[in-house]
Amino acid sequence: MTHLPFRLRALRRQHGLSLEQLAQRTGLTKSYLSKLERAVSAPSISTVVKLAQAYGMGVSQLIGEADLDQDESVCVVRRHDRMPLPSVAGHSVYRYESMAGRRRFRLMDPFVIYPPHDHQQPAPTFPHGGEEFLFVIQGQVQVTIAEHSMTLETGDSVYFDSELPHSVLSLGDQQAQVLAVTCSDSGPTAGRRSTPEPQAEPTQTLP
Repeated sequence: MTHLPFRLRALRRQHGLSLEQLAQRTGLTKSYLSKLERAVSAPSISTVVKLAQAYGMGVSQLIGEADLDQDESVCVVRRHDRMPLPSVAGHSVYRYESMAGRRRFRLMDPFVIYPPHDHQQPAPTFPHGGEEFLFVIQGQVQVTIAEHSMTLETGDSVYFDSELPHSVLSLGDQQAQVLAVTCSDSGPTAGRRSTPEPQAEPTQTLP
């Protein structure tokens, strides 16, 4: 359990909990929880069980003995395991794949976007709070952010305030692939959202 103090701090922050809120969940004192996170005290097995229950995970996950693929502190998603997400309602031209689908609570949301080629109608825009980073993995794209339009090639990237209306279109014959990473700025629990269910529509935070 060498890394348990770090894991406890990370879990509490991922869940957006204060020490006082965690104390209420576990029945442990705020000062004791602080000592655990600072490695001043070592937890008993009963304490580990209470903490695991508070975070909705097994004891082996909490203390780091679970398999890597089951450990939410390290989320590995193989290429063939990316989670396809339904298109935003009314805009089926965009395809998305989640790259962090196994991590329920996170500060960032990474996706692979397959932008459409459709120039017949204005591309839908999805302003949202926070920041966004786009990196062109393959192909060439036209990125429009507010009144600014730019062409990005493979290997290019752009970082911007995502409350500005923005859209991405593929250029040329090749289907472009774009890595998009979004981060909310809505307060101390920003980005700590549950993984979308496959049947649900993603919130309008992309492209």
